[in-house]
Amino acid sequence: MSDRELAAERCVACRPDSPRLTDSEFASLAPRIPEWKIVERSDVPRLERVYRFPDFAKALAFTRRVGELAETEGHHPTLTTSWGRVKVSWWTHAIGGLHRNDVIMAAKSDEVYEGST
Repeated sequence: MSDRELAAERCVACRPDSPRLTDSEFASLAPRIPEWKIVERSDVPRLERVYRFPDFAKALAFTRRVGELAETEGHHPTLTTSWGRVKVSWWTHAIGGLHRNDVIMAAKSDEVYEGST
């Protein structure tokens, strides 16, 4: 499966009993989103990436596009926008961890970035 195929997937609704992404599942998907790292914040693993831009306007436009994508998919990140950079964090609130949806949305975010540079 390519990163484009991953980005073409749709998110599924998650409930508190939805399965978390296993270490082996993440290991098989990680090469498709190589710029993303797992970080722990408040004991919750999250996928994070910082995107770089030449100015604030382009960073803000990217933030808006990722926000629109999140609304479409019904899965919402934390977005931190500053001059020339946007930090995106994906995790699944319902399970307090990572789900396949987060990897899908990371791949979709990368596609948005490729289209904005």
